[in-house]
Amino acid sequence: MKISLKSIPHISSKIAIDLNKSGVVTMTKGLEAIAHEAEKILLHNVHQEMALEEKAGEICDDNEEDIEFMLVDERQLFFMIKKKLAPEFGIILNYEERFSDISHKILDELYEEDLIHFEVTENRIKNIIYNSITSFIADASELDDAVMDKIRSYKKKYIPGTDEFDILYEKLYREELIKRGME
Repeated sequence: MKISLKSIPHISSKIAIDLNKSGVVTMTKGLEAIAHEAEKILLHNVHQEMALEEKAGEICDDNEEDIEFMLVDERQLFFMIKKKLAPEFGIILNYEERFSDISHKILDELYEEDLIHFEVTENRIKNIIYNSITSFIADASELDDAVMDKIRSYKKKYIPGTDEFDILYEKLYREELIKRGME
């Protein structure tokens, strides 16, 4: 599953919390510093993927007439173009491999910035980071459903996409994260 821009701060916090709870890491500058470094790496990766998708979309748009003439499935063509351009943008399309790569980058950055000390293998720390990312993503759909159910239960009807809806959604989403011990 794809990482959304909106979920990055929450994933970053989860990484910091999980590292702290692990008992195998000593934090030199606290949770916020770790979350900040993780957020920077996640943001960079998501922005790279967005640039890749934009380029693939441009190629599809530039060849729209040919695509329609040849009756090509545009979604499949988009994915094929994205797959071809992915190495150029430094993107790994397989999510399992991608999250592992991101975990390594986060670990390297935390170590280089002297934000953590540990006496276990790097792989163990990388796995904690990886599990933080994948478990958050797995729980995100369930969280979203819970928040939407709460919003629908209100007497007042909120329209998705409005500022009022977005503010309420973010508030309830954060409350749900806290309730589940994810933030």
